[in-house]
Amino acid sequence: MTTGYLVLPELFTATEVGRLRDAAEQVHAEVVTAAESGETDVTVWPDGHRLEEIRGTTIHWEPDAPGKAVRSLAPVAHLHPALATLWTEPRLTSPMSELIGAEVGPFVSKLNFKRAGVGSEFAWHQDFPYWYCCAGDAAYEIATAIVMLDDNTVANGAMTLIPGSQLDGPARRDPLEPTGLLVDPLAVDDSRAVTVTAPAGSVLMFPGLMVHRSAPNRTATDRRSLLYCFQPAGRPELSALTYDAEMLGDLP
Repeated sequence: MTTGYLVLPELFTATEVGRLRDAAEQVHAEVVTAAESGETDVTVWPDGHRLEEIRGTTIHWEPDAPGKAVRSLAPVAHLHPALATLWTEPRLTSPMSELIGAEVGPFVSKLNFKRAGVGSEFAWHQDFPYWYCCAGDAAYEIATAIVMLDDNTVANGAMTLIPGSQLDGPARRDPLEPTGLLVDPLAVDDSRAVTVTAPAGSVLMFPGLMVHRSAPNRTATDRRSLLYCFQPAGRPELSALTYDAEMLGDLP
């Protein structure tokens, strides 16, 4: 599979998607309520983004939204049974095992919100550098399954990929970006870019070395997604690892 990604249209039924949406919103409400009570551990990243740890998850707030809007929560599977069951869902684990080339287990789960009108863009990046700073060379064998809880369209910021970019290894990173995690836009051949549009219930899978981005959501409806990052079974999950920014020095 030289393109490096797999799209499984409408893998989950409308009823299943409805249950997952309900679970996502329940988790959101409970976590935000807990955060507003002042129980959090706050981190501000070099790019100014604010993160708060609460109840075993990290809230990533939208950086420029009026008021407070959640950009993402991670990890999330432990916060609701409907989310936890997806780790062993054969419709995800079977194709993911083929993609990784091994029996798979969990690395980290994430819930992205892309709320109506305020969901921000995510510039060109690979997931790999962050994971490498936590897991070292094991990061080469981590891949993501994105379960789309809403229709993904160009207008609401559907994922854009550079097919085949995973074959080039770690991409040159943007020297002007303060976290050191984003891809240098001058290193991206966006003439090859493909935006993956698909209905709710569809799943997109790709490895951590895939160069990708997402545009802002400027529509009147949300674009929510569940992300399950798998790795070969038996390895420690992200929550058991420590991020070491100095390891970025090993990468281009």
